[in-house]
Amino acid sequence: MPLPPEDRQLSPYTGWTREHWEATADGLLAAVRPYASPGRALIDLPGDRPSWSGRRSDAFEGFARTFLLAALRIAGAGGADPHGVLEDYARGLDAGTRTPTSERDLADGDRESWPPITDRGQAMVEAASIAFALRLTRPWLWDRLDGAVRGRVERWLADALRRAPNDNNWHLFPLSVGGFLAEAGIEEKEARAAVRRGLERIERFHLGDGWYTDGRPRAFDHYNGWAFHLYPVLHAHLAGDAPLLAEYGSRLSAHLAGYAHTFGGDGAPVHQGRSLTYRFATTAALWAGTLTGHTPLPHGTTRRLASGALRHFLDRGALDANGLLTLGWYGPEPRLVQPYSGPASPYWAASAFTGLLLPAGHPVWREREMPAPAEIRDTVLALPRPGWLVQSTARDGLVRLHNHGSDDQPADTVLPDNPHYARLAHSTATGPVHEGPADNHLALLVDGRPTERGRIHPLGAGHGWAASAWRPRAAGQDLPGVTVTSLTLVHGADEVRLHLDRHPRTACADGRLTSELRDLHGFTDAGTTVVPEGTAFGPSALLPLLTGTLPGGTALLACAARLTRDDALHPLDAVGLTVEPGETWQLGLRWPDGTERTVHLAPEAVAVREDI
Repeated sequence: MPLPPEDRQLSPYTGWTREHWEATADGLLAAVRPYASPGRALIDLPGDRPSWSGRRSDAFEGFARTFLLAALRIAGAGGADPHGVLEDYARGLDAGTRTPTSERDLADGDRESWPPITDRGQAMVEAASIAFALRLTRPWLWDRLDGAVRGRVERWLADALRRAPNDNNWHLFPLSVGGFLAEAGIEEKEARAAVRRGLERIERFHLGDGWYTDGRPRAFDHYNGWAFHLYPVLHAHLAGDAPLLAEYGSRLSAHLAGYAHTFGGDGAPVHQGRSLTYRFATTAALWAGTLTGHTPLPHGTTRRLASGALRHFLDRGALDANGLLTLGWYGPEPRLVQPYSGPASPYWAASAFTGLLLPAGHPVWREREMPAPAEIRDTVLALPRPGWLVQSTARDGLVRLHNHGSDDQPADTVLPDNPHYARLAHSTATGPVHEGPADNHLALLVDGRPTERGRIHPLGAGHGWAASAWRPRAAGQDLPGVTVTSLTLVHGADEVRLHLDRHPRTACADGRLTSELRDLHGFTDAGTTVVPEGTAFGPSALLPLLTGTLPGGTALLACAARLTRDDALHPLDAVGLTVEPGETWQLGLRWPDGTERTVHLAPEAVAVREDI
């Protein structure tokens, strides 16, 4: 992909400018063009792994998601379209909404009609991208379309107003369609009702401080930024609805205050949650905050984080030899791909180009880049709503996310652990192990098989700590009478993990990382196991592990842990722990720099005294 020269004066951290974003958008759009159908209604990208919705739906997804990318690029350029991209999408709107004359037309591929919008069907998702794309390019496309084509597109989109979405972030898709139709004067009453209904439905998922759970009671992930914040805020911005923008913009600003700390010094977002193949879509909320004036971040920080994330993936093989985004993280990685994703799914990343709606003269493009929060100082940030503790170190730019609140479990049952949610820790430099011993996990062995974490009950998060309680599960059932209370404390690059009642493991991603575990109490044996399948970050992984035998009754397991690129740190055994057993265990923790903490730990109860 040809790119302009770097500008290290304006952008000392990434070298990238607005021109780099424009060139990247142009390159992504040019790469998909050869895969468009004759009428341009479908973009059928190569790949031997279709989604569960089928190949035609996947090809329609290719049209819709790249249409949004084209719309952001062209709207940001004031309608300039030197490559004639909008003409292709106008042709696609015509061909896609023509009704096939028979089932054979569809079977033979002689027609290019889009899938209908159905209850909980994939077409509803793509309708939102099409609606926003039409809204952004209205003066240059919609207002110039043939009336008959407009009528067919209107009727196709309007089905989204009357169909049932999945009970999660999908409520935002009819909202997005309703926003466009109401603005265009089409079925206004029903369209405005869809907007209101969508906002009402997602209100149940907002737990405060700008954090949403994605339908399941404690499913926290990147959908917070690229869905729950982006869609309502962008709708309110385009509608000119000041009260609505004030309400949802304030939530976005609160979210960004913590979220900005989850990007590493190398630009990587934390590797956690589902749909990770959307990659740099993680920057969409950053741009939305700046676009609407609802962000706590300086302009130079916003651009540094966003450009850093985009470069992070492009520099590490996210594009194949044909310039197409692959299903994976760096290169293809089928183990992190959900069954709803097909070859074109990665183009949800189009929302990352929301920043192009900001004109070239805006301060976000003209001010000098500032360092990312993870590059400024060592930071420990408690996020009580999701039950997370974010830990970053400036010398290596690593960000670790200690998880005491997100499990992705539905309300009515408990499913097998999802490694992208259930682990005790995630980071910007490691991915979970999918086969073999679980990383960042405490397991009991039952009949020779390790237990799972199951549902997580957060106990709180504060200055340098986060805690949770959980019931180990074996063969799909909770172990009778067993509850584990887990507490993570962090200081600088160091971690201490405490488990009361009833062998953490941690994975390293590449040869530059050091991943350590040291026994502090209760473990007896240490070792390392190799995971030959590797992770999304590389072809192999080393897992330090600790094991031990538990006595009956209440027991304490404690270890010191560290993930770092810094070889100059003190030995990990410089972390000290004193233990006084009892009904409530009193623990004295001493960090290598002399800082001390006192912890009172009981089953499902934690008290941590501030540093002394």
